[in-house]
Formats: sequence, structure tokens, C-alpha cells
Amino acid sequence: MIRIAIQAKGRLNEQSLELLHDAGVAVDDNRRKFLTRSASFPLEVLYLRDDDIPQAVSMGVADLGIVGFNEVAEKGFDVSVVQQLGFGACRISLAIPRAETYTGPGYFAGKRIATSYPRILRDFFAREGVVADIHEIAGSVEIAPAVGMADAIFDIVSSGGTLVSNGLVEVEQVLQSEAVLIATPGLSAEKQALLEQLMFRFEAALESRGMKYLLMNLPQESVERAIEILPAMRSPTVMPLAQTGWCSMHSVVREEELWNKIEALKAIGAEGILVLALEKIIK
Repeated sequence: MIRIAIQAKGRLNEQSLELLHDAGVAVDDNRRKFLTRSASFPLEVLYLRDDDIPQAVSMGVADLGIVGFNEVAEKGFDVSVVQQLGFGACRISLAIPRAETYTGPGYFAGKRIATSYPRILRDFFAREGVVADIHEIAGSVEIAPAVGMADAIFDIVSSGGTLVSNGLVEVEQVLQSEAVLIATPGLSAEKQALLEQLMFRFEAALESRGMKYLLMNLPQESVERAIEILPAMRSPTVMPLAQTGWCSMHSVVREEELWNKIEALKAIGAEGILVLALEKIIK
């Protein structure tokens, strides 16, 4: 049995549960429970605040955790980042009032910066040789300049809309973050085997996201040009049809490239094109 900690609520909770589901790990998402067990995999799920997850994993309270890399970097606990998960993307940036003129990191020398991420900011200023007053606050960081609590802020940015609505402009991107799978160093052999099994499933589930499966009929003479359009993971599957001079081609394409690929394929004679959802990619 292995235990994984995930965020108790919010978007990262939903995305973590979706990933577990896609990996064949059925979890009873009863919000009144803080600990639940999967019926389909030897795994327990522990629901915690996101900023408590790195500590819980470092202490061995949970063997694994799904959490934003920003929390791992800020807390500084002894955990291993074993897999990047590709969702929950954000950045932690410095922002200043829109009316100010930014001149580079030296702008912040002697100024007060409000943040919930003092460790990351302190490290950044140390690298830049900047001495500033770092003022740690727990929430509502973006309003600090407007109410006179700070000259600038250092906070999570996703779309940037919150900054704009508070009269701020992003000037330095300090840390890029996404959800990561972390583990307690020195797992037992049994738990390490379960971790590797889980990572394999996660990779298959994540690899299939945003991918579509294409099937089409194609003149035999157009196969080489079609292969150039659809290189696939190794090479497209090509099978002869009963009608002489025609074949069936199967391949995988990223969804954002789908329509451009289809238009290029139709231009070389492809027809009867089917676009199917892709469940898993096992490498």
C-alpha cells in the first residue's frame, strides 16, 4: 500500500483526481473524508492543503504527493520530484504599479515587496544582488500596493487578469511552475515498485491527452506524401484495401494540428477520414 497526498479542494484537486481516474485508480471522492482508499489499486489518498503537502511527504506521512512545483520550491523540504504532470501551469512573478517605470531587478533595491513566497524571492534577489524589504503576507497580495502595504508584489500569475484589475504590471518572471509528483526519499522496495507502476500509468494517460486517432482511405501513390504529413510515433500503419490501388492509413496526431493535417491529406486524395478519441498511449 502506498499513500498519496493531493490538494483537498480547488482546480488542482480536480485535475489530480482526473489523472488518477485516467490511470485506472478509482477513488471515492467524498469531501468529508480526509483519507480514502482506492478499490482498484493499492493506494490511499490523503487530502491536504497544498502548502502542507511537501512537509507531509518529507515526513513520510504520505509517500507521494501531487502539488505545484512552486510549493516544493518555497517550502524547501527534502522531497524528490519524480514526474512533471503537465497541468496546473503558472508562474511566480514580480509586479509593480502600472504608472512606474521598470529599470531591471535593481529597481527593487530598498523597496518593500509583498509576497506569500519569501524563500523563492529571497533566492532571486540574492542571485541579482538586490537588497529589499520582503514583507510576507498570507493572502490578497495583489492589493498591497494600492493600500500602501508595499511598493510591489511577488505572486502567482496565470492569465494576468488579476494584476490588470489591480493596476499592476508584470515585470519579472522568476519561477515557472506546474503540478509535479513528489516522493519521500528512500521508499521501500515495495513502495518504489508501486511508484514506478503509478508513474507508468500517469505517463500513458498524460501522453494521450490532446491526441486524436486518424483513419483514412488513400490512393497507394500518395502514401509517401502522407507519411511526410503524418510521421506518427514511429511510422503510420498502412494496410491494403480490397480495391486495387487503395490503402487504409492509421496514425496519431495532436489535436491542435488536426485540421491542418486533414486539409493536407485531402489535398493528396485522402477520403473517408475518421477522427477518433484516443484513450491511452503505451510506449
